[in-house]
Formats: sequence, C-alpha cells, structure tokens
Amino acid sequence: MLEGTFTENGVNYPAGWYLRSPDGSSHQPSSRDGTTIFVKLRQMSADELQPVRINTQEAANWHGQPQRQVCPLFSGTSETVLLQKIAPGERIFCAPLVGGAEILLLQGELHAPEGCYGAGSWMRFPPGDMPALMATASGALFYLKTGHLSPTTLSGATL
Repeated sequence: MLEGTFTENGVNYPAGWYLRSPDGSSHQPSSRDGTTIFVKLRQMSADELQPVRINTQEAANWHGQPQRQVCPLFSGTSETVLLQKIAPGERIFCAPLVGGAEILLLQGELHAPEGCYGAGSWMRFPPGDMPALMATASGALFYLKTGHLSPTTLSGATL
C-alpha cells in the first residue's frame, strides 16, 4: 500500500503493508477513503499457496547497517522481493544482475549517468546489467525484485 488504507475481506491495511496473494485466490478489496496501491498480478508460482502480509512500518521487519536497511518481503526459487533504504551516496548494485531486477522508487531520488529518477519511478533491468544508480542527498527507499528475469525463469512464463 502506497497511500491511504486498503481493505481486504474486512481487514484494513494502511500505507506500508505488503500483500501477496496466490494466483487464483479471491478477495473482496475496497477502500473507504481511497488508496494508492502498486499491483503486480500473477507473480506467484503455482506452488505458492499461502498469502503474505507484512507491515513494513514495523522496525522489527528491518535489518542491516545504517547505510543500508532491508525489509525482506519474499524469497523463492526464482525471485527475491524486498524493500531497501539506502543512505545518500550509496549505490544500489555493486555487481552485475544475475536474474535482472525491477525497482519502484518510493521515496528520495536516484542518480544515474542519464539523469535523476524521483519517487514513483519504475525501472527494469535485464540480466547481466549493472545499473549505476546512487542515492542522492535525501537517500532512497525502494521496492526491489530480483532474479525473475533470468532465461530459465522466463522460459516457462506465459506472456
């Protein structure tokens, strides 16, 4: 949830919650006052049957060093999903991407050789790429999904 409160089957999830529902599951979503959500449909494999619900506002869900904090959201055989906070001047990637990556910048700004990206920017990078993204003076908070764009992962995908 990016803004507002999302209600699912009578349970309220304010901004900061991460919800992941199995493919084919059903629910009754609503929002009394409106909400902004980031949706990625059909992201779970057929063997993932349990919904995931994580409050990313809880400090206990975060770990790391002051320069780089991580809130794990999901880790499976073909992908890792997390939130990451990095300090000003920190680079996101220090090695080439094995299985590609997607980023949704939630707060702050990222500098790249081609320019700067602000909150709300969505980026996708292929396997083998090593984007030179660095947090600017305000630092950055972003959603990061990696590993899901490898050739073996994509070979079974329905496009």
